[in-house]
Amino acid sequence: MKIGIMGGTFDPIHNAHLMLAEYAYREFALDEVWFMPNGNPPHKQSRKGRTGAAERVHMVRLAIAGNPAFRLEEYESSRSEISYSYQTMEHFKEIYPEHHFYFIIGADSLFALKEWVHPERLLKTCSILAAYRDKMNRYDRMEAKIEELNREYQADIRLLVTPAVSTASHELRRRVKEGGSIAQDVPEAVNAYILDHHLYWDSQDPSELSDSAEGR
Repeated sequence: MKIGIMGGTFDPIHNAHLMLAEYAYREFALDEVWFMPNGNPPHKQSRKGRTGAAERVHMVRLAIAGNPAFRLEEYESSRSEISYSYQTMEHFKEIYPEHHFYFIIGADSLFALKEWVHPERLLKTCSILAAYRDKMNRYDRMEAKIEELNREYQADIRLLVTPAVSTASHELRRRVKEGGSIAQDVPEAVNAYILDHHLYWDSQDPSELSDSAEGR
């Protein structure tokens, strides 16, 4: 089977995450896309103003309910140790040798890939789908970077073209904190869960709310 991996904190998961997964699913004829919330990501050690793993997992479960091609994967969220992408993907390759994995990342992560822990090991386990969002990234720069990385690591990195969507989880958290609505940006069930459980209302300093690159 061809399996897409969507990793992230998903704090909260929003419609742009779902759209990215849907584009990858269709464009690369994937059999499934696994949404994998981080448990203890190496680049986001401060959790002030954020939710716990159990809440993020539940929001993902609500968001993908009803789509048989989307699956919740709790491998990283169930671990207390720091999760590095190369370790996770080596684990998946060991227990699912029959699958071919497609690791979905954004443009920022593509340009930072060399800074990840053991990118050479990660790139042996999967293909990489790097999302190009029209008008948000330069197509030529992404193509050049992909060519460079493919050559250096003998990797299989491909461009995933999606529409431009500026939604970011840290902006949604900030909006909730300030009393605004995010109903247009997240699935209805996720919005209801956030409101019912008063998530993000007690956020700390806004400077602590920003998101950085995806899991390394």
